[in-house]
Amino acid sequence: MYQLIVFLPLIGAILAGLLGTNAFRMMGTTIESHGDANGSHGADHGYDHGHDEHAHHAYPTPWAAYLTCGFLVISAILSWVAFWQFTHEAAPFKVEVLRWVNSGALNANWALRIDALTVVMLVVVNTISSLVHIYSIGYMSHDPHQPRFFAYLSLFTFFMLMLVTSDNLLQMFFGWEGVGLASYLLIGFWYLRPSANAAAIKAFIVNRVGDFGFMLGIAAVFLIFGSIELDTIFGAASGQVGKTMQFLSWHVDVLTLICLLLFMGAMGKSAQFILHTWLPDAMEGPTPVSALIHAATMVTAGVFLVARMSPLYELAPAAGEVVIIVGSVTAFFAATVGLVQNDIKRVIAYSTCSQLGYMFVAMGV
Repeated sequence: MYQLIVFLPLIGAILAGLLGTNAFRMMGTTIESHGDANGSHGADHGYDHGHDEHAHHAYPTPWAAYLTCGFLVISAILSWVAFWQFTHEAAPFKVEVLRWVNSGALNANWALRIDALTVVMLVVVNTISSLVHIYSIGYMSHDPHQPRFFAYLSLFTFFMLMLVTSDNLLQMFFGWEGVGLASYLLIGFWYLRPSANAAAIKAFIVNRVGDFGFMLGIAAVFLIFGSIELDTIFGAASGQVGKTMQFLSWHVDVLTLICLLLFMGAMGKSAQFILHTWLPDAMEGPTPVSALIHAATMVTAGVFLVARMSPLYELAPAAGEVVIIVGSVTAFFAATVGLVQNDIKRVIAYSTCSQLGYMFVAMGV
């Protein structure tokens, strides 16, 4: 069941992306819409083709939308079933998928870690994503590139599910980078609009700054613990309390350094102060993309990272204080900036940024 929850969105993305266009041509089933409605919609989206207002445009039946929506709804239902089962069993376990990386001392198997945090995130991600998919059927009905859009949308969901079910830091980084890639593709979906292209590039680059810290954190974890498996890290963490290592000519506390580097990655993905600049511009994508990025999916990945690594943060109080300070500054700063915005979508973006600051304050406490 858990494999289906995670991989159904990937199957939908592959079918919609690779087979969508050819299947549309073979089916030949079209829906006609008047040019005046489509022209205004297309101009708003950045692909107005210059036809007169009385022209007719033919669009294929959105079977790719129905297919991906069906898979997401099934995945969401299974997520609720898994949540209900786990609340009664309350015993964390792993679901092995395949042997992945085995190189010297580095061993990382692809496994799904099922615990209370995972099942909650499965419900949140799949439920919201399925609702966004359903809404997108109507919103994107006049767009000639529906297969590509729904493929990106389902791919985004798969990478987010991969992130929240990860059992080691390499697998988490795989999902982490996949979410960043999918967000870049979705924000820049209307690529004929220069503003959308600029926003997509900005989001991609700013997130890479945070991801650099995340990569250093993973390297530090492997250097200190000799493993990137979460159970191994948590089991050996207490033995590293008070130990120091040399970092850029300074001797710093091992656990504090690791937690701060991981938090740097969380700052980028969750749009915290200094690395927040990409989030308001992310509204340049289609509205369903904005909803998926802002509604408890992508931007909560950073909060999820801190929550998942909480056994380390509990042993590094200095890092927890930094999390509280950054979260507090972000909550206040984003709320005040949002007060003076004239665009309602940017107001929502800064409001999201502010609420994420509150989440990090809670994590730091």
